[in-house]
Amino acid sequence: MGTGEPHDHAHGTALARSGGAARRPLALALALSLVTFVVQLLVGFATGSLALLADSAHVLTDAVGIALALGAVVLATRSRRPERTFGLFRLEVLSALANAVLLLGVAMWAAYEAVGRIEDPPDVPGWPVLVVGAVGLATNVVALRLLSDGGSLAAEGARLEVLADAVGSVGVVAGGAIIVVTGATVVDAWIGLAIAVSIVPRSIRLAAGALRVLVQAAPPEVDLAAVTSGLRAIPDVVGVHDLHVWTLTSDMEVLSAHVVVTDAADHSAVLDRARVVLADGHGIHHATLQVEPEGHTGCDELDW
Repeated sequence: MGTGEPHDHAHGTALARSGGAARRPLALALALSLVTFVVQLLVGFATGSLALLADSAHVLTDAVGIALALGAVVLATRSRRPERTFGLFRLEVLSALANAVLLLGVAMWAAYEAVGRIEDPPDVPGWPVLVVGAVGLATNVVALRLLSDGGSLAAEGARLEVLADAVGSVGVVAGGAIIVVTGATVVDAWIGLAIAVSIVPRSIRLAAGALRVLVQAAPPEVDLAAVTSGLRAIPDVVGVHDLHVWTLTSDMEVLSAHVVVTDAADHSAVLDRARVVLADGHGIHHATLQVEPEGHTGCDELDW
């Protein structure tokens, strides 16, 4: 019985190389998001603007998302300790789940506050809301420009987070302008409610994605039947069993399987072909395959 590990051994190095180019724009975008969050939070509390407070939570989502992307890049460049065979990549998923729970709590609070304010609108000054909203929108535009040059999947994911927040900033600016022109302070509560509602689906998707990784479910974009048929189509392969595919962290899928081959098969050739099938056909670059002669028995009998 032979074993092999047909994965790209330079995968971690390549990931670190691609992430290195993204580190600077991610760090700058994170700094911008944190500054915007603090300004909106402070002015929101000072003016009583629910729109600013809700949008600050929205910005916090972006900051955490960018921090997770930056953390993934940094972790990709660090060597593993012997006892951490998969490094610390899973920390990204745990942080994402905690972030989702926190944001759902903030969204529920903002929605509750909005309902009360719609019935009894507080006196919210329009100019501070308008100015701070405009500053937030400007920082979003700058962050989008930075992340568009990131050149990595991590930067792209963070860019989409910032793009979604830019929409919220437009709402804050519009709300501030309406208050300045009409004096209708109830608009602030409606804008805050809209932002709170927009946070909920993003938080749920974030939590669902994190939980899917933590329970080690197969990635939704990986067709298990196609993976099995692709491996079985390799010359001299007569069977595939005990196939497992899971996600380690964002954009890092892992596979293990037993591959049954004919007695005359060239194991090295089978492993080389399997590497191509998995990497090129399914985007799986880290795979461990156990190659078994056709007459071998016992490996397909599991007690769990």
